[in-house]
Amino acid sequence: MASSEPIRRLLQQTILAELGLHTSVAPESSALVTSVAHAVADALDVPMVGLFKLDEEALGLEVGIGWPEGVVGRASLRADDPYATAVLASSEAVPLSDALPEDLQAAGIVAGLTVRVGGAGESAGALGIYDRVPRSFDEEAQTFLGAVAAVLAGALERFQTEQALRESEARARAVLETTVDGVITIDARGVIESFNPAAEQIFGYAAREVIGRNVHVLMPEPYHSEHDGYVQAYHETGRRKIIGIGREVVGRRKDGSTFPLDLAVSEVHLPGRTIFTGFVRDISERRRLEQEVLRIAEEERRRIGQDLHDGLGQMLTGTALIARGVARKVERGETPTVEEAEEVVGLIKEADSYARSLARGLAPVELEANGLAAALNRLAANTQHFFAIRCTVETVGGSEADLPESAPHHLFRIAQEAVSNAVRHGHAERVSITLAHGREQLRLRIQDDGLGFPGTLRTGGLEAPEKLPSPTAETRPRNASVRVPARTPMPDDNRGMGVRIMHYRARVLGGRLEIRPGGERGTLVTCTVPLTHRAPTDFSPDAPTR
Repeated sequence: MASSEPIRRLLQQTILAELGLHTSVAPESSALVTSVAHAVADALDVPMVGLFKLDEEALGLEVGIGWPEGVVGRASLRADDPYATAVLASSEAVPLSDALPEDLQAAGIVAGLTVRVGGAGESAGALGIYDRVPRSFDEEAQTFLGAVAAVLAGALERFQTEQALRESEARARAVLETTVDGVITIDARGVIESFNPAAEQIFGYAAREVIGRNVHVLMPEPYHSEHDGYVQAYHETGRRKIIGIGREVVGRRKDGSTFPLDLAVSEVHLPGRTIFTGFVRDISERRRLEQEVLRIAEEERRRIGQDLHDGLGQMLTGTALIARGVARKVERGETPTVEEAEEVVGLIKEADSYARSLARGLAPVELEANGLAAALNRLAANTQHFFAIRCTVETVGGSEADLPESAPHHLFRIAQEAVSNAVRHGHAERVSITLAHGREQLRLRIQDDGLGFPGTLRTGGLEAPEKLPSPTAETRPRNASVRVPARTPMPDDNRGMGVRIMHYRARVLGGRLEIRPGGERGTLVTCTVPLTHRAPTDFSPDAPTR
């Protein structure tokens, strides 16, 4: 220790200044507290210094100078010990009393001074100086130790804040790098400042290619030329056209192609400047799906019209001709035969049955009245009647009461599409439908013995198979007596879209759809949905066509 009081004070002030500088740049708290311990030992000429960290039960010795080997990391001051209680309750340094804490006694300590580090309600711990020989510490030593504790508390608080900010930044970066939405930030002049990986995939640019450029590089004309005017008008008038309001816009990829996207923009005010964050999502597939659904709906209307004209219309025309013949006989005073009357009645019944079958295909009455199992049995019966193939339904266990409200409708349509594909495109002669209820999920399985898939299948991202061969005499359904009018084969695009819609329906229910070869022949379609509804996952319509 210095031989005179002024020199000692100067040394302590110098150490405090150095500690203040060190704590402002120290990157790690462990390096900081070790530096503080050595500085205090030098300034106060003490053999032992301890830095304690507060937990729920005790002040644990984390850093020590001059302590016996093996003590640091193990010794502690119990939180309910009178001395520890006094230290944590006081804002000033507290001298050791006669009742020494057990671990301090074990280290041979007989004198010391300890001060709380941090606020009373949120103490970070304590800083203490100790000696194995009796001595007293004057007011100046207490003041210096309190000043060091204050510097240390501020540094630790700043370190914790910076660490929390780093962790928050890391979490935000992880979200930005993994989100499926493109996230783009621009400054008030429209210059791109950040461009996340999803935006790179959507627009085809690497981040380094667009950062520093105006955001209108991502826009086609006329939006490209109009963008700067929108920005200027916003700064001049404060009128918002897109901020805080999601809308559909047109984007431009690196290759020059344009595509529809959903855009939402938020405004963030930072000290001295404002930035804008845009969230974009490519909706090309959604728009294509909507267009395909509309096209298929139009095809379905045309098909229904054709069925009504060629099927029901022909039946009614034949009925009308026979009825006209009966009427003419009556006009001539002749008596119609019983056979003629029965033929008219039979044709009317057949037309009624045909009309009802068409209606059931559009709106299955059994689904509303009797549930999914009844609707599947009706589907099987109609398939057998109209296509002269074997179609069976098996229901295993459980109840439909646990299903989400819309699940029976979606599952019925999946089964209807799978059976239709098996008959019309797979030319199957046998189709089996199984509805199995488990404790946590329901499984719908449709298996046929048709042509199957020539290509390779993968769950989740199924490869499109090769085109099926044209049906031959051996693969056509053997049902020459069926009176249902022949229908025009559905184009391959429609077949593929039908399977895409099946995948979509499964995802809406929080489930999954798998389409696999059915062994040596045929196809197996399996839809598994949870009995407890989950939020829909991201829709990826890639699926095989038949």
